[in-house]
Amino acid sequence: MAARATGSGVISFGMVSIPVKLYSTVDSSKAIHFNMLRKDGAGLKQQYVASTDGDLVEREDRVKGYEFAKGQYVFFTDEEMKAMDAKSTNEINITEFVRADQVNAIYIERVNFLGPDKGAARSYHLLAEAMRKTGKSALAKYAARGKCYLVMIHLLDDGLIMVQLRHQEELRSFSNVEIPDAEIEKAELDLVIQLVEQVATDEFYPENYVDEVRHHMMEMIEKKVNGQDIVVVQEEQEEAKIIDIMEALKASLESNKTSGKLKRAAKKKPAKVKKAKTKAKAKAKKAATK
Repeated sequence: MAARATGSGVISFGMVSIPVKLYSTVDSSKAIHFNMLRKDGAGLKQQYVASTDGDLVEREDRVKGYEFAKGQYVFFTDEEMKAMDAKSTNEINITEFVRADQVNAIYIERVNFLGPDKGAARSYHLLAEAMRKTGKSALAKYAARGKCYLVMIHLLDDGLIMVQLRHQEELRSFSNVEIPDAEIEKAELDLVIQLVEQVATDEFYPENYVDEVRHHMMEMIEKKVNGQDIVVVQEEQEEAKIIDIMEALKASLESNKTSGKLKRAAKKKPAKVKKAKTKAKAKAKKAATK
């Protein structure tokens, strides 16, 4: 099933314009949603009430306000709010090209696929190929939905993606995070390095990871749909214990070695079964011939 575009834009740099369509990278149909209901199954709707007297406030009586001091607001009409919005041109205006590894992951907010709009396939592929040859990604400004976004156009497989970035002023400084100094023993570091190398892989395989909570929730939902009761078992919380780091590292290494042997044994087992089945078939065939 072809993906449905969620928006559109025009990539521009110099005198070049490339109409594109935006597609969500997320399959929203996989999300689990619950509705708030009354116990008899009737749906509920949200309403606004005044905090001072509890009276219901209708839409025409609502106004947006900015708290500039404790309990003090300036009010804005809908027209004034619109006047503050950025003009939505849908233009993705490239300002410079950089290596993608120059953009720290802390800036990344969300990602969209980019596909060529009608008649733009040639220019789309030209830009993608130029980025592949130069190893560069494009930083651009994107005005849409009343906001101005900082985005990075990045090569992915044979196409392009648009990575929405946060502006520097939105982010906290990591220097605000308190990290006390600590001495590192060489023996401890060597054990940690061993532990890292034991479970290290050359590539990232996302299919090896699943949303276990979602799968568990779907199992519970299926039971409810089929009229089954759900038994909730209270798990006992273990007491937090201070563990000697050296002992914990040694135990982790030993555990990984054991699990590694079990995995290797499990891989060999199907081959033996297959061999046994082949021998059985050969005997049956020989007996039938006789």
